[in-house]
Formats: sequence, C-alpha cells, structure tokens
Amino acid sequence: MKPAKIIANKTISLTGLIITLGIVFGDLGTSPLYVMKAIVLGSGGHIDIDFILGAVSCLIWTLTLQTTIKYVFITMRADNNGEGGIMALYALVRKKRKYLFIFAIIGASALLADGVITPSITVVSAVEGLKLSFPKLSILPIAIGIITAIFLIQKFGTATIGKSFGPIMLVWFLTLACLGLPYLIKMPIILKAFNPVYAIKLLAFHPGGFILLGAVFLVTTGAEALYSDLGHCGYRNIRISWLFVKTTLIINYMGQAAWVLTQSASPASLTNPFFAIMPQWFLPFGVLISTAAAIIASQAMISGSYTIVSEAISLNFWPKLKINYPTTIKGQMYISSVNWMLFTACVIVVLMFRTSSNMEAAYGLAISITMLMTTLLMTFYLIRMHLPKYLLVLFVGTYLVIEGSFLAANLMKFIHGGWFTILLAGIIAYVMFIWFRSRRIKNRFTRFVHLADYYEQLVDLSSDETIPKYSTNLVYLTRADKGTDVEAKVIYSILNKSPKRANTYWLLHVHICDDPHTLEYSVDHLIPDVLIRVEFRLGFKVQPRINLFFMEVLRDMAKQKEVDLVSKYPSLRKHDIAADFRFILIHRVQNYDFDFPGIEQFVMDNYTFLSKMALSDVKAYGLDSSNVMIEVVPLVLPVNSKPVLKRLPQNKKNIAGGIE
Repeated sequence: MKPAKIIANKTISLTGLIITLGIVFGDLGTSPLYVMKAIVLGSGGHIDIDFILGAVSCLIWTLTLQTTIKYVFITMRADNNGEGGIMALYALVRKKRKYLFIFAIIGASALLADGVITPSITVVSAVEGLKLSFPKLSILPIAIGIITAIFLIQKFGTATIGKSFGPIMLVWFLTLACLGLPYLIKMPIILKAFNPVYAIKLLAFHPGGFILLGAVFLVTTGAEALYSDLGHCGYRNIRISWLFVKTTLIINYMGQAAWVLTQSASPASLTNPFFAIMPQWFLPFGVLISTAAAIIASQAMISGSYTIVSEAISLNFWPKLKINYPTTIKGQMYISSVNWMLFTACVIVVLMFRTSSNMEAAYGLAISITMLMTTLLMTFYLIRMHLPKYLLVLFVGTYLVIEGSFLAANLMKFIHGGWFTILLAGIIAYVMFIWFRSRRIKNRFTRFVHLADYYEQLVDLSSDETIPKYSTNLVYLTRADKGTDVEAKVIYSILNKSPKRANTYWLLHVHICDDPHTLEYSVDHLIPDVLIRVEFRLGFKVQPRINLFFMEVLRDMAKQKEVDLVSKYPSLRKHDIAADFRFILIHRVQNYDFDFPGIEQFVMDNYTFLSKMALSDVKAYGLDSSNVMIEVVPLVLPVNSKPVLKRLPQNKKNIAGGIE
C-alpha cells in the first residue's frame, strides 16, 4: 500500500481560489446576515456616530487580529502534513504532554456544537429576509424545510452540487461589496473606523460596551472552520482568497453601518440592516443568494463535523461508527448517526429559539471556547517549534486576553441561549472523556509477554496432529507496539483456552500515525511459515478497513513468494482452492472480582453503556463475520498487585485436635 494523500491545491490559480471560496469561507462569509443586527440590538437604545464608528472598528480589528493574524498567518503554519483543525493540532503535540487531551476534547466538543448552531442561525437569518416583503409570513416551516433538505442529501454526497459552491460564493462576496459600497460612498466618515481608538473608546466608555463584544465576536466565527479546511485547499489559496473576502466583508459592514446612521427609528424597531440596504427590486434575488450562501455554510460545517468525529474515532476519543464514502472525492464521508443527531439538534434549536437574534448567544459561546482551546494547543506547538520566548509570551498574552474577553462577554448571555451550547458541548465532551479515559484504564490491565519465550510451543502446537486443526491461518489483532511482544491474553487463547492448532499464526497491529494520510505496512516473519506479524501504519484520517488491507498484503506477499495462499488440505489443494483464514477478536470485560476506585468505576460503567451503541470491531474493521470468533476474557489484576486477603497467624491449639 502506498500513501494516498489529499492533493491540496497549493498552486495559486484562479480555479483554486474560486474553489477555496466555496469550501473555506462559507461560515465567515455569511456573518453579515446577523452581526450588524446583533450590534444594533445590543446598543442599549443609544446609537450615534461614535457608537457606529466604535462598533465597525471592533469588527475590523477583530477580523484583523483574530482571523488574519492568528489563524491565516500563525495557526495555519501548524499543519499536520497539510491537514489542519484542532484534532490535527492535538496530534502534533500529544506525545510528551498526555494531559493535552483535555483541551482537544473541550475544543472539539464546542466545535461540534457549533456545527448545530451554524445551519440553524444562517438558514433562519437568510429566510428572515422574506418578512420584508411578506411581514406575516411564518419563516420557521421554510427554515426547517431547507435544513431537512440539507441533511437528507448528505447520504448521496455533494460531489455534483459541490462544484457550484465556489462560483456561488464568488457571486455572494461580490454582492456583499456591491450592496455596501453605495452607502459607504454616501457616508465616507465611516472610514474613520479603521482607527482602533474608536474601538477602545466604545469598549471603555459606552454603557454595555464590554457586553457588546459578544455580538462583535460573531464576525470571526468561521475562523476555526477555516483552519480545519486547510487540507482541502492549501494555505496559499486560503491566504490570497482571504484578502478578497475580508475586503468585501468590511465594505458590507461599513455600508450597513452607514444605513443605520441614516435611520431615526429606535434600534428595536429597525429591520435587519443587511436586507435593508438592498434595493427593493433586488430583494428577491438577495434572499435567494443569501439562502444559497447559508446552505453552503451549513454544508461546510456538517462535512467538518463528520471529519472531526472520524478523527476522534481514530484517536480513541469516540466509539466506532459506520463511515460511508458516497463519492469518489477523497475526504468526503457520511456518518449516518452523526448526520441525524445534528439534524435533530438543529430542528430543536430552530423551534426553541425561533429567530436568529435568539440564537446569537449560543453561537458565539460555542466557537469562543473552541478558539481558546486552539490557542492553548498552539502554545505548546510553538514551544515545540522553539519560538523565542518573547514572541511566545506576546502570542499567548495577546490571545488569552482577546479570547478570554470574548468568552466572558458571551458567558454574560448564558441564560439567553448560551446554556444550550454548554449543554450540547458538555454531552459530547462527556462521551469523549469517558471513551478516552476508559481506554487508558483498560490499558493498565494489559500484560505483554515476549513472543520469543513461546516460539517453541507455537512450533510444536502447529505440528501436533493429535490436536484438531482449528484453522489453516489464525489471525489475531494485537495492541503491542513492540514487534517482539504480544498480549498475554493472545498466548492464553492459543495455548490454554482450547488449544488452537494452525499452520500459520498472524498478528496484525494497527499503528495510528500523527500524519493524517499514511497508508503503509511492514511484515516481520518471526517464525518462518508459522508466526508472521503485519504492522499497518495508518494516518488518523484513514478508515481502518483491516480486512481489505490484509487481503492486499496477502496478495503482495503471494507475489513475492513469501506465503502460500493455496489450501493445505490435499483434496482442496489439487483444485487450487484458497486457504482458509479465521480471525479471533478478544474482548476484555470487568469480571467484578475486584472494583475500581470510585471515579474509575463510574467511567467503566459508562463505557460499558456507550460500547453497546458503538459499532462492533467486526464491522469497524470490515471483517467477514462468518470467519470471526469473539472471545471474552476478564480484566485481571496485574501479577504484582497487592493481595486483597490477609493471612492470620496459625492457631497451634487447633492443630491435631488441640494437642500442642
């Protein structure tokens, strides 16, 4: 097997830039639908030129400091062989600091929660534009209908419609600039907002200025998704496209701000500035292109959620799930259970909050948590890269203050919707923590032995015709990282638990690499023709289809005359019948001869519950169930564990009927 890597479009081209617009900037690009409206509603009823200049200045400098500097120019340098995202970043720094899994769990959980809020708020915001022409129209059924359609098409893949995402988003960004530019020309005073002093004055002196950060933060909510999509487009295309995207966003925000200044009505009675700056004749097309952009933004987050879960499965953060690949496009996948979980949560969000304004608190809180976790993981990455200490302190200090402020501002809206994000992210984090921690607990009870100590026994067993042959080829999956070791339970299964005679014993080991797309294997003939170990080196983005990979290994070895795949039975061999294979999977369960400490017992009880809903190893590894034997063995105390019983001194009076 040769590594199959995603070909990131790193060569700068017009096609690559347009594709990048459709894949990367959907979430960031749809923020004008609701950001200025949120700022106006958070103004406290007092809107003047200083407030507007301060608000727009906050938007400009948030896009600059948070999206441009942190993500586009710093974080995207932390690419894991071309891949980005919080899980890829964790894979880069996890080796020497085991506790970093906490940051990865919290960040990934909040990002998955964001995958619920994004389709809800973007679709509802887009459809709300219809109320300008039809004030009495109920937009909820329309929004739910669109969201339902988005999730229904996931199982068929988006290869066909995906080709149109780039051109549609190009039209969208050009539309943003064209809508904002006329109002900006009418009121060029808005250009003063580039001066950060106005942002500082707003935050320092305006009543409720700090709380307004919760609304301002919505301008950068798609930055984390931008980093996650690094592997699809390459950082060069993202950086160049971002210059165009950022320009159109700022022009549109300034145009909306200029329109707000022309209004004498109270903030509560103002319509959404985004739709208000559209000419009346353009409104139907505006709603249509807004809805299309919202669908693309939703698609990006849904696809990103699949990717996060698949990476979490590989990194032992999530129970195994069935992953389908509906198209031939590398990296495009479909996870049914995740799809319908997201759909159900989205419908609940729409029905619960009803308007995009009510969803803003939940939206900002989710992504601010993820960004803070990314900053913490990036700190360890920069330490690993030996960044000078003064630059490291500057980076950490700057973004802990910025993102800590955004998080604090969003937490102030906890009772207004932020609680839903915390609840949803908390449930996801609970599953991740239980699964990850339980695997660590079980690993403590895994005892490894040296294979060399059993070579003679295996050879003798293989040739002992007094024992019925169990299988010609007997295959075990092993977790032993060292090629010289194997779990004691495997040896017990072969030699003690109904001795299993076979011509050849195979040990298959899967090593999950930090490189996301590694597809390699190695073969070690431990005992020629009797004991063979195959190690698969798979990237954390590769689905471990072991049955398929093993068959490929066997074909390669047969071509090299390393193995004979024809049956050993004379009656079958003369007809060139293929040799038989049998897999043994060993499950370890707690036998309750002992109890874990309180917290660990809680973890293991919950793990048992979650494992019942997970995909079995047979299905997860793509094995033929008719050739698989499941053996259950207990988790046993290590041989050097402390005894649980205390022996009392011998009572001499009771010996020999009491005669001393």
